[in-house]
Formats: sequence, C-alpha cells, structure tokens
Amino acid sequence: MTTTLATSRTVPGRAGELLARLGDRAVLCDMYDATGSEVYHDLAGGNTLEIRELLAAIRPFPGPVLDLAAGSGRLTFPLLAAGRPVTALELSPDMLRLLHARLAGAPASLRGRCDTVQADMSDFSLGRRYAVVVLGTTTVSLLDAAGRAGLYRAVRDHLAPGGRFLLTTVDLDPADAGPAEAELLHVTESGRRYRMFEHWVAGSGTRTVTVFPAEPGASGPVPVCTTSINVLPVAVLEEELDRAGFAVRSRIPLTGAGERHHDVLLEAEALR
Repeated sequence: MTTTLATSRTVPGRAGELLARLGDRAVLCDMYDATGSEVYHDLAGGNTLEIRELLAAIRPFPGPVLDLAAGSGRLTFPLLAAGRPVTALELSPDMLRLLHARLAGAPASLRGRCDTVQADMSDFSLGRRYAVVVLGTTTVSLLDAAGRAGLYRAVRDHLAPGGRFLLTTVDLDPADAGPAEAELLHVTESGRRYRMFEHWVAGSGTRTVTVFPAEPGASGPVPVCTTSINVLPVAVLEEELDRAGFAVRSRIPLTGAGERHHDVLLEAEALR
C-alpha cells in the first residue's frame, strides 16, 4: 500500500494556508497511524455509504466474506450482522487495535464468526477461498499500479468459483469538477467536528485530503491528518480488471458522496 504523507509545503490550497498558520502547533499524521486511525474511525462511524448496496450484492453468493482493508470494521460489522463468516484483513496495527476493541464488545454470535488478519491487501495468502471479496470505502485508490496488480492476483487466488470481487471507486468527472478545492464540515456521532479539505485539479492523477479539528483551540498541539490518494476512474479500473482476468458483471452507482464524487460499486467475477 502506498500513501504519501504530505508536509506543510505540499498541502495545497486553503488547507496549506491553514496548516502554515498553525505553525509548530500542527502535528502532521497519516490517516492510518495511531492518531489518524482514531480520526478516521470517528469520521467513518456514521457513514452508511455503500453498505446497503454491498449487502444486496453479496446476497446471491452464500458463504464466507473476505473484507480487505477492513479498518476498524465499518463494513465488517454489517457483514457479520447479515449472518456471514468474515475474515477482516487490515495492514495497520492501529486500525486492528480499534477493530479488536469493537469485537470485544460485540455479541458472541458476531464475534465468533470473525477472524482478523494483519496483512497487506496487495500481497496476502490465507490458504482458503471466499464467496465474496470486498474492498470498500474506495480504498483501492490507496494503491499504486503495482499494488493494484498484486491485489488482483491475490483476490483471484482467494475467490471461490463463481464468487464475486466487490470494490468501490470515486469517479471524479472533469466535466463538472468545479473549484479545485472543496471544504466540508463533518459532525460525527461522537459530537466531534472536523474541517475536511479535498484538493483535486481536473485531470490530475491524485487528490489530497486534509482533516483539521474544527475548533483547534488557542494553544497546544493540533493533529492534522493528510494523505494523497490516487484518482481511479471507473474506466481505468475496468480495463485493469479485464487485463487481470476479471469480467465486470455490474456497475452500481452510489449516492451520498460529495458534490464532485460519483462513487461506483463494481461487481467482478474471476474468469477461470
């Protein structure tokens, strides 16, 4: 997995200006380290985007599910609640710590159907096959081309015959891109408030996402989570999946993303 931690010199737009004003108070962190994972978990906790569509897509394929880049369990728990045995694979030990804490407080009926594995989604070998492999939350955009090639190989090795690979992507459309930078205010279920900046110039292969506390206070350190993410239009992913030996069986639009976001769920089958 390749993510790039930005610096005050590389964070673009208003987010960079705000970071510069914070000066030495700003503590830069990656979205998936010890600090960032807590922020990510807080932001993702109330986000139901793609969950209904994913659950509907797995219904025709009974059997265990592999949840790649599971994080703190945003998709793992709905999959368990649907009655599926789930293997949650996650690289970040900080994310796994959050997932284990949530599982410890879950009913035994759910907890007993979940295995967790610390591994890289672009290079893993679990020695078993799954009816469905899920990669949600547009996480495929964290991988570079080599990482995605490894992901496709590993998924093929772990899919049962006739199974499905479900993955989501943000399809940014240059035709209605609007301003290069968008700012959103997020109020989470915990009551915390965040300012999220997304910077993307139409045609660029990456976008920068930076998250600040909405009320940083007058003194003390301010955690700022920032990462650079690849932009992977649906057409690009479909071409890559085709070359990797998959056939895309459906393309499902997702609603509820930001104004420039046209999230799409792809359902792919490995050709034998």
